[in-house]
Amino acid sequence: MARKTPPAKPTTVLLVRHGQTPTTGQSLPGRAPGLHLADAGVRQAERAAERLAELNKVDAVYCSPLERTRETAKPIGKALGLTPKVRKGLLECDFGEWTGAQLKDLFKLPEWKTVQQAPSQFRFPGGESFTEMQVRIVTAIEQLAAEHPGGTIVCVSHADPIKAAMAHALGTHIDLFQRIVISTCSISAVSYTSGGPIVLAVNSTGGSLKDLAPS
Repeated sequence: MARKTPPAKPTTVLLVRHGQTPTTGQSLPGRAPGLHLADAGVRQAERAAERLAELNKVDAVYCSPLERTRETAKPIGKALGLTPKVRKGLLECDFGEWTGAQLKDLFKLPEWKTVQQAPSQFRFPGGESFTEMQVRIVTAIEQLAAEHPGGTIVCVSHADPIKAAMAHALGTHIDLFQRIVISTCSISAVSYTSGGPIVLAVNSTGGSLKDLAPS
């Protein structure tokens, strides 16, 4: 009888949101270039790096192409002795015509209710839909996990993509993903196994990460 191929070893993926920027909580910067970390964001990134350095072994650090994620990944990579690698699949959502818009103005639009309560039905004018964003980020993470079987990797991305990835891992419909909070430089952890994802932590902003492991 032919032997069955054993399942791939689980991969732990640590999803890190970039640090605070001058526009955090004020606008939708989206994919526009030129937005850097604020001083507070730099400190957040350094603290995240300290927390991640406590882990026994991290195999790779990946980040989206935007400045704020690359600047967050830099101290993480330094603390781990790794050079961060850019992956487009980790990009922020494409907000299209809403890129750069002030949140206080968006709150007044009738479409904002759909964004919050039925995001599966919304596409940003000239940009992505939330469903497309979720497929993109989940595909990117699963591909990276497959490249590091049995390992641990860090992926530095953005709030909405990480929320969408966590919703998928939790088995939660995209229409409910706005209930998930992903703070700046928070760390969320998922173990990708042959039987599906196992959520280990969501929006962790302090404390040790040493005990992250499926029970």
